Amino acid sequence: MRFLTQWCIGALFSVSIVAAAPADSQLPRLDRAGGATQLWVDGRPFLIQGGELSNSSGEPDYLRPSWPKLKALNLNTVIAPVYWDVIEPAEAKFDFATVDGLVTDARANQMRLVLLWFGSWKNSMSCYVPSWVKKDTARFPRARDSQGQALEILTPFSELSRNTDARAFAALMRHLRETDGALHTVILVQVENEIGMIPEARDRCSAADTAFGGPVPTELMDYLTKRQDTLSPELRDRWAAHGHRSSGTWKEVFGEGSATSELFMAWYFGRYVETVAEAGRREYALPLYANAALIRPGFQAGQYPSAGPLPHLIDIWRAAAPSLDFISPDIYFPNFAEWADRYARNGNPLFIPEALRSTEAAVNNLYAFGACGGFGFSPFGIESMQEPASGLLRASNDLIRQLTPLIVANQGKETMISLLAPPADQSKPHEIPFGDLVLNVTYERLESPGLADGVINEAGDHSSTRVPLPAGAIVIQLGQDDLLIGGIGVTVTFSSPTPGDPRIGILDCAEGRYEDGQWHHQRWLNGDQTHQGRHVRLEPGHFALQRVRLYRYH
Repeated sequence: MRFLTQWCIGALFSVSIVAAAPADSQLPRLDRAGGATQLWVDGRPFLIQGGELSNSSGEPDYLRPSWPKLKALNLNTVIAPVYWDVIEPAEAKFDFATVDGLVTDARANQMRLVLLWFGSWKNSMSCYVPSWVKKDTARFPRARDSQGQALEILTPFSELSRNTDARAFAALMRHLRETDGALHTVILVQVENEIGMIPEARDRCSAADTAFGGPVPTELMDYLTKRQDTLSPELRDRWAAHGHRSSGTWKEVFGEGSATSELFMAWYFGRYVETVAEAGRREYALPLYANAALIRPGFQAGQYPSAGPLPHLIDIWRAAAPSLDFISPDIYFPNFAEWADRYARNGNPLFIPEALRSTEAAVNNLYAFGACGGFGFSPFGIESMQEPASGLLRASNDLIRQLTPLIVANQGKETMISLLAPPADQSKPHEIPFGDLVLNVTYERLESPGLADGVINEAGDHSSTRVPLPAGAIVIQLGQDDLLIGGIGVTVTFSSPTPGDPRIGILDCAEGRYEDGQWHHQRWLNGDQTHQGRHVRLEPGHFALQRVRLYRYH
């Protein structure tokens, strides 16, 4: 295999805001190659090893003491909010000092930025709209509940609210082009934040009621009709259950209930976002996306921020907001793999802008990159991350940095997988097909005593006195029977998927590192560390990278 060369971005940055030339072919972009959609920055594939700031930590003076910590976590990107009320304190009067400060400090610390537009909605609510918008409810009307009470949520049925938000977002994107268009510190922009209706499934203002009683827009029906074989199962089944009608009111086409109200709101939220996103893209064509708060188990539409860019609504959002390049999940639930898989389907590139900043972040990122073809992962509240989670993330990010060329080269192919414990009972090994092999994986989540204590901890020590640790790995095929396994807390044996085939043994196993795309051997592990050739084991408690060669015998 020909290895790509690792790169460094530090030399590309200066430390002050300067006027930039018009964007060129090096502009950050998404490119579909080899079966995976990859982010390209300055003409090279780029994996976002990110951290998202807490909502109120995006002001430069407040954040400045945290930059050394962010660098120590081996991040290459910080995800930071931009507040509408701060950049437009008076109508049509813009102040970009906070944005400029973030960009300057990111460059000084050799980091990229993803900016989050906290515009009309943030976590459903309209808490970051300017005061002159909040106070003028006649010009900027609110959504209403079924009792007619106004909510702290701008209605998406207001053309003036939509256009005012679009004007501010366009001003932000124009400013980024003028000040950062040559240096590309900012590589992605999120439009709004966790849009959704709550505590009811749909807006009940008069404009919303009129639209809900009217026909489903022709643009949406045409989109669904042309793509009915590839729609999400939830939408396809609901449409089919009500006769696959090609026209009619929302109830006639999709039936009664809160699920139809959610489809309705997703379309109108999406159309609002399209106006905002398209206005920004005209000024500066960075990749744009929208994110979603996910659904708690058993919750129905209205009990969670409904109608946002959720996987069962992806077709509605794609039809409504074509200026968005993808949708993203904010994953705080333990079934990380399930949600990541759902967002990586139907050609949607996977970027996770928010994830729980627990110890599990250090293996969930491996799953996003290795199993889902993802190009970015980011724990939330990164400036507040503490040990042991921060140390584990630091080591995991170092592993990803080493493997970036290999990860990029193998995404979208059957030569790379990730190992993450399934939610089912693990009383027997997790069996994972991989080419002409079966990987039999067990996960150790507790640090074991050393061999000097006379213990070989094959099954995992479940002592209640130890802190649970993450367990997971990434596996890359370098050649026939030549594998690279990097991660923490996993033990792997190898077998054939076909009974009667030769048995599979370990020819040799070595620990090492990748630097500048080249393998650097550190030590052989053919003795106790592989249990005399019985398995490959990445011990719990610290990240390691092992290269194993297999052989076949009768």
